[in-house]
Amino acid sequence: MSLRINDTAPDFTATSTEGQIRFHDWIGDSYAIVFSHPRDFTPVCTTEFGAVAQLAPEFEQRNTKVLGVSVDSVEDHQKWKADIGKVAGVPANFAIIDDSDLAVAKAYDMLPAEYYLPTEGRTPAHSATVRTVFIIGPDKKVRLTMTYPMSVGRNFAEILRALDAVRKTDGVPLATPANWVPGQDVIVALSLDNVAAEAKYGPLDIKLPYLRYAKDPA
Repeated sequence: MSLRINDTAPDFTATSTEGQIRFHDWIGDSYAIVFSHPRDFTPVCTTEFGAVAQLAPEFEQRNTKVLGVSVDSVEDHQKWKADIGKVAGVPANFAIIDDSDLAVAKAYDMLPAEYYLPTEGRTPAHSATVRTVFIIGPDKKVRLTMTYPMSVGRNFAEILRALDAVRKTDGVPLATPANWVPGQDVIVALSLDNVAAEAKYGPLDIKLPYLRYAKDPA
């Protein structure tokens, strides 16, 4: 069965470029973004890891840890980080785990458990589905997933925007409209009537009986 939103993210222990990681302990009371890749030294993935390196201060401001998953060894990851830093202009100072046995890829349903993978001569095509993003909350629940084909580079500005929306609406009766960015109006959930909604969030902009906006409670 696929890993679904609100499922508990599978815990795991793995070797990484920052030492051994026990995933749930590593998250602690932070949010986490897990972004996975089919191989090191691949062009699209190099640009993506570079984008993450450039956004490191943004993730830190949002109490969010980032973890790269790639199906190669830590030794290869360390060599690849030099290329990533060259492309990004900043060092890739985040952990990348060794998932060469595909244990994490399978636990997170990025590959079918019975999928045939050669032990030698494995190419990115063999693990092409390992291009998924997970946003995970401090309670270790999956908040959001995105999966990309090999030919499409991920938009990390959108991932950051989605993280902002997840954090904005987590545990409160709010939602965000299409294309929302922080500072724009939010949607008040129907679990609050108009009186309760105004008492909690101020004057409402009522577009439809079921579509009520309030100012972003930043």
